[in-house]
Order: sequence, then structure tokens, then C-alpha cells
Amino acid sequence: MKRPTIADVARRAGVSKGAVSYALNGQPGVSESTRARILAIAEEIGWRPNSAARALNGARSHTVGLAMCRPARTLGVEPFFMELISGIEGELSARSYALMLQVVSDHGQEVAVYRRWWGEGRVDGAILVDLHVGDPRIPEFESLGLPTVVIGHPSETGSLLPVWSDDGGAVHETVGYLVALGHRRIARVAGLPRLAHTVLRDRAFAEACDGVAEQVTVHTDYTGEEGARATRRLLSSPSRPTAIVYDNDIMAVAGLSAAQDLCLDVPRDLSIVAWDDSPLSRVVRPPLTALSRDISAYGAHTARRLLALVSGESPGPYEDEAARLTPRGSTAPPPGRVR
Repeated sequence: MKRPTIADVARRAGVSKGAVSYALNGQPGVSESTRARILAIAEEIGWRPNSAARALNGARSHTVGLAMCRPARTLGVEPFFMELISGIEGELSARSYALMLQVVSDHGQEVAVYRRWWGEGRVDGAILVDLHVGDPRIPEFESLGLPTVVIGHPSETGSLLPVWSDDGGAVHETVGYLVALGHRRIARVAGLPRLAHTVLRDRAFAEACDGVAEQVTVHTDYTGEEGARATRRLLSSPSRPTAIVYDNDIMAVAGLSAAQDLCLDVPRDLSIVAWDDSPLSRVVRPPLTALSRDISAYGAHTARRLLALVSGESPGPYEDEAARLTPRGSTAPPPGRVR
């Protein structure tokens, strides 16, 4: 069936399309009785405003944009982003807003997508993720004028509104816990080295280990394959670590499997900690010690501040709760230490 149009309403009401437009948009130019008749007919035939046409006329689209520069295949197995988007969607839907999501191949394409969305009136605001050190997107967004919230540390967000959490504090808590158990050789399987939060975690990890434990960091692309490969390399080295901290749960689970393939017992021979807790961390055996936080709430806080920006308010930067360590069965004193 054809979507009902203003012309259909006008024909049923016996008035001009201009009169229908006045009535539907709450503008003067028609009598109250005519307005009531037009609104009743529009409701009867199922007429709804064309959001794209309204946007081109300067009306809000009631849509928020999120372009992600990541392989599409990784999103479906990345619990962090699924929970983050769930939190964003929950807040948006409560305000009758939609989320427009697109996967892109590079930052140039990402900026081009946002420029098109904004220029065509398709979105009222944007959420920027995976912040890089010296991120070239920041000045582009500052000049664009599109209301934007950045999920990332304020040191790299320029004049854009940041939402972030203290990764450094979580790293220090984790290393302190492992050192207290007796670990003196600690490795970290990290994410992409160009990401701002990876750099902050790198720095905090080196500081936390300084003078108390030998440390090594291996950077990967967050996938299970790379996590397993990095684990095998670390466990085959002459100075094998007794504990490994992973930058996401996917790599931690893959690392657990790699260690067990090498006939190592977790946690007797190797302790494992996963960054960002998830059901996946809890169903493996042993269940993984993890850095836990409410990622869905993180997404909701981000969406709430973006909607405030869109409404013309001036919300300030928001620091969310830092991840907290939840010890489980994958951590224990290293070999030779008494429990």
C-alpha cells in the first residue's frame, strides 16, 4: 500500500494541501473546526510526518548518528559495544529518538558520513567513539557544528563534550591485587596502540609495575585470534609471565584456551584478568577475574548528555564510575607461593 500523503488528507477533507500543512503543523490559517477535521482524517488514514522532509525544512529528525570505524564482523562478538549500544538505545527510545548506525572503513569515511547526515538533516547529534591520540576527527567535528559527545578522556576531546571513566585507577587496582598475590612477572595483552584509552592504560600499567614487578605489553586488534596468538608468544618466552591482564573479555577467553592448550593450569600456573566483565567471563571455567562496570549505564549517560546538547542545554563533562576488580577463579598466587 502507498504511504498516505498530505494530498490524500487534502482530498478527503476537501481543502488545499496548504490548509492541511497549516493544520498539521499547528500554524494559523485555518479555522479550529477545519483543523480538527483534518487531524481526524490524518489519524484515520494513518498519515505520519515524513521525517526526512521535516529535517530538510529545519525540523529535528529525532535521530542520533553513530559511525564506527571497526570491522563489521567484530561488532557482533564484542560484548562491550553491544552493551554500550543497548544503553544508548534505551535512553534514546524513552525520548522517541532513533539511533542511526553505520560501519565505516576509516576516519575519512567516518567524517564524510557525519557531514552527509548533518547536511541532509538526518541526525540531530552524534556520538564519537574509539578516540585516538591527536585524533584528526576532533577539529573536523568542532568546525562542523554538529552536537557531539565523545566517549573518551577529556585530554583528547578538544572543545567537544567528553564522557569517560578512570582507566588508570583500574589498572593500578589490578596490578596491586596481582602483586599482593605474589606475582612479579605480569604481562598485558592490550588493544590498538593508537587508541587514546590504550595509551592511558599503557602508561598506568608501566607506572603500577615500576619497582614491584617485571612487565611487558603486547598490542593487538582486540580479536580472539590475536589474543590467543599473543598469549602463546608470551607463554613460550624464557621469562614467562605468571599473570596476564587482557584489554577485553574476548581476548581473555581466547588466552585461557591457549594456556590450557599448552597444558598450563589456570590459576595454578597462570593467573588471568579480563577487562570489562560479561556473561562470557562468568561461564568459562574457571570463571575469569574481571574489571566490572555498568557499560549499559555508560551508554545511557552518553545519550542523556547528547540529548541535552541537542535541546540547547550546556551539560558539563561527565566522569563515569571506574571499573572495579571482581576476583574469581582465574587468579591465585603464582607457583611456589603458598595460598
